[in-house]
Amino acid sequence: MTTRWLFGDQLGPSFAEDHHGPLLMVEARSVLRRRRFHRAKAHLVLSAMRHRAEELGDRLTYVRAETYAEVVREHADVEVVHPTSYAALGLVERLGCTVLPARGYATAREDFERWAEGRRGKRLLMEDFYRRARVAHGVLVEDGEPVGGQWNFDHDNRQPPPRGAETLGVAEPWWPSEDDIDAQVRKDLDRWERDGEVAFIGRDSPRLFAATRSEALSALEHFAEHRLPEFGAHEDAILEGDPWMAHSLLSVTLNLGLLDPLEVVERAEAAYRSGAAPIASVEGFVRQVIGWRDYVWHTYWHQGDDYRHANLLGAHEDMPRWFAELDADATDARCLSHTLGQLSERGWVHHIPRLMVLGSYALQRGWSPQQVSDWFHRSFVDGYDWVMVANIIGMSQHADGGAMMTKPYTSGGAYINTMSDHCGSCRFDPKVRVGEDACPFSAGYWWFLDRHRETFAANHRMRRALNGLDRLKDLPELVAQEDARGSRAP
Repeated sequence: MTTRWLFGDQLGPSFAEDHHGPLLMVEARSVLRRRRFHRAKAHLVLSAMRHRAEELGDRLTYVRAETYAEVVREHADVEVVHPTSYAALGLVERLGCTVLPARGYATAREDFERWAEGRRGKRLLMEDFYRRARVAHGVLVEDGEPVGGQWNFDHDNRQPPPRGAETLGVAEPWWPSEDDIDAQVRKDLDRWERDGEVAFIGRDSPRLFAATRSEALSALEHFAEHRLPEFGAHEDAILEGDPWMAHSLLSVTLNLGLLDPLEVVERAEAAYRSGAAPIASVEGFVRQVIGWRDYVWHTYWHQGDDYRHANLLGAHEDMPRWFAELDADATDARCLSHTLGQLSERGWVHHIPRLMVLGSYALQRGWSPQQVSDWFHRSFVDGYDWVMVANIIGMSQHADGGAMMTKPYTSGGAYINTMSDHCGSCRFDPKVRVGEDACPFSAGYWWFLDRHRETFAANHRMRRALNGLDRLKDLPELVAQEDARGSRAP
């Protein structure tokens, strides 16, 4: 009888409900030995796996071993739902497993490839993919046209934080309660770390994210009812006193396979249809789930495994220890210090601190995009290889030379000052480029552009920024200042 092997990110019902034979799950210690993951991430994944094993009972054989291979080789006939990384796919193929089509995404890989082929060399724009997915799945459309009269409400969803506010004032996210399984996971991790078998970064605070299907559904329902209405307008804003803003935090449970993206967007659409949430918020959220998330998944496989090695900006500097170790006290730059501190504590910050603080700083400093991608993978509770290769190599670090995004995602301190409350308590001034008070982002932005002036010369979206370089009378001093700073903490 065929055994179905479930990976630790294949924990929802769709990965097992159609299989009536035995199930197998392997907790492989080698995964934690090889790389230093965030402690909260290790806790969450092990907790979710062990909770799923308890739910499935005698249907599933749960094995703790050093490697996957030593366990799987003991079974004669094994099938597995398509894994989520090239490394895992290579492993199951070497072990002779039957590979089933991928699950957990709204658009099938074959459908994406047909769409890509039909583009006939034109750019694979996320916006076009997203609109096609909306129509294909009947999400926020009527007679093939978008409800609300437009496909994209981004213009309404880029507002800065409310002036003078410390929080958005929305209900907190739904939080799980830990149980005996969590307690045992924490004991195991403590023992392995104490014995020198594994090492982590970050701290293991009380578990914040769903580890079971029922918890995931509770988190989804709470978001749709209490937080989705406020999601859109300030989804790109940052408030130090409100780490969650109105974000759903559901990427974590989606990436564990506990929720299906279509059931998530259907619940969001129901909120709009009932009048409980405005179209701008719902569309912005739907865009994240069946637009961007699926687009990143398909980009990962469409571009091939070599995509991870792209480095067309020639960024080869090593990520410094202070950043890699999430040392919030190493820097006086408030945005960096606060973001690293939040990440150390929880293993999560929302997409703007990721992109416009952490990622932007790495890009400006010229750190190796491969090191940056690996660090994001290990440091975030929702980070997986398929998530971070496209997001970091293609989007954040612009290492593919613009194949995914037409311009690099970086900015000076003015953007951070507009979209956050960081700068008011920072010793650096976002309006100053040179000197002791110079903002490392404002200086770093021009330093980055100066280094890559020739590379971006033909990019029409960069023309205005490059023209600005010629108006900087202090550019030589700025370049000398940033050359001297390098990767040293500001």
